Amino acid sequence: MKPRTHVAHDDGQRRLAVLIDADNAQASVIEGLLAEVAKYGLASVKRIYGDFTTQQQAQWKKVLLKHSISPVQQFAYTSGKNATDSALIIDAMDLMYTGRFDGMCLVSSDSDFTRLAQRLREEGLTVYGFGEHKTPDPFVQACDKFIYTEVLRAEAPEPAAAAPAKPAQKTAAKKPATAKANAPAQEPAAAPAPASGKAAPQPVPFNLLRQAIEEASDDEGWAHLGAMGAYLNKIKPNFDPRLYGQKKLSDLLRKQPKHFNVIERETSPGVKALFVRALPG
Repeated sequence: MKPRTHVAHDDGQRRLAVLIDADNAQASVIEGLLAEVAKYGLASVKRIYGDFTTQQQAQWKKVLLKHSISPVQQFAYTSGKNATDSALIIDAMDLMYTGRFDGMCLVSSDSDFTRLAQRLREEGLTVYGFGEHKTPDPFVQACDKFIYTEVLRAEAPEPAAAAPAKPAQKTAAKKPATAKANAPAQEPAAAPAPASGKAAPQPVPFNLLRQAIEEASDDEGWAHLGAMGAYLNKIKPNFDPRLYGQKKLSDLLRKQPKHFNVIERETSPGVKALFVRALPG
């Protein structure tokens, strides 16, 4: 097979191919997922693989046209065997050898795509993985960047305020006092917890953050926030401030003033950048 030749793009945008395993991804995250992909480049190819004749893919069929995702119908040739993975892998390799793409987004929680991610990276493509927290670690580590889809779900709407309860009507007959005294006290029913599409924040990984600061810091212990973030992605592809309740790395660090000091410096005339230092303790 001839070596891959990369095609330069005049507009300077990174071209990405988004390949979705419908058997191992939820349709409810598609809007957040595509918005996340847009941070890294232009999704010039969007394909989804699965057997769309089955009821299991009904939710995906509802969103395909809205988001211009091309379905790739894949029938199950044999019961218990997944032909979807093979179709996705073949397409990924074909797209890779066109040389038109700078990276690929693999949307699945299946570890079967581990070798595919490794192979794409060997050819110089950036691999962005998207999957649930159950995704096996080998697939996570095989990607340049891995985003858990739980952080991409839309916030659940606030429940409507309940109308004030009307006073209970008095009953004509009264129960004997002894019956009321002997009746067991009933606790008020607990209000149902509001539905939330996002997982609860995880504990802040202080040791990991300190390690990243140390590796990116200067002689005085200050690290450029961008360099720190780049190091975090290299050693832990699934690092994401949203897992810890914050949208940005700078917000996560500023929320921990006992552990980190964040300042803004002017690195050149008119250009400012954030620097962070770990505090003792």
